[in-house]
Amino acid sequence: MQTQPYLITGPCSAESEEQVFKTAQELLALNCVDLFRAGVFKPRTRPGNFEGNAEAALEWLKNIQTQLNLPTCTEVATPKHVESTLKYNITSLWIGTRTTASPFAIQELAQSLKGTQTQVLIKNPINPDINLWIGAIERFLATAPSVKLSLIHRGFSVYPKSTYRYEPIWEIAQKIKQEFPELKLYNDPSHMAGDRTLLKEIVQKAKSLDLYDGYMIETHLNPEKALTDQAQQITPDQLKELDLR
Repeated sequence: MQTQPYLITGPCSAESEEQVFKTAQELLALNCVDLFRAGVFKPRTRPGNFEGNAEAALEWLKNIQTQLNLPTCTEVATPKHVESTLKYNITSLWIGTRTTASPFAIQELAQSLKGTQTQVLIKNPINPDINLWIGAIERFLATAPSVKLSLIHRGFSVYPKSTYRYEPIWEIAQKIKQEFPELKLYNDPSHMAGDRTLLKEIVQKAKSLDLYDGYMIETHLNPEKALTDQAQQITPDQLKELDLR
């Protein structure tokens, strides 16, 4: 494992141009960010909540890349999303947990990225079925072999609920690394925890496994006023308390 873990961080959602730009500046000042993340397409589990700023926010991410020289990352779920992000030259894309669970959606995304060298991060499926995760990876390897694949372990939906928002089920992460040892694997403690007070214990467990190449962690200038996932986001300064490196 690398000595300095790769850190993907930024707000759950790109809420305004000022918010994302100031967040990126604070993270750069801390010398702790490798890839800046922000969701721009945010279809919620139930309608009526904030669903993102779409293409307007892609312009904000592009400005971060060009003005701050900081690569950015956002979630895509449809070929139309891919088309938009490629138009704005967004560095990296991640595929969310619900999308990973759909072979039809994955096949369409892989086809839309065929021939590109985009960095694509595939999150584990929402349910604890390793074959869905493996299948998503295999579809990209077969259809879009030129993309740069990485994986994100963000936990699984189980019933009944445990202490965590999404149960880590560490054994699945260990098995996926055994299946694809050549792929980078990142830990997403924000979604596992669902509660900022639980982040550090998840990070420490992840570190003890010597399995991960880095982390994806949600940071917000004012988490209590975030438009999405308030409880799991932390301020950029609070990253230091997690002892990531």
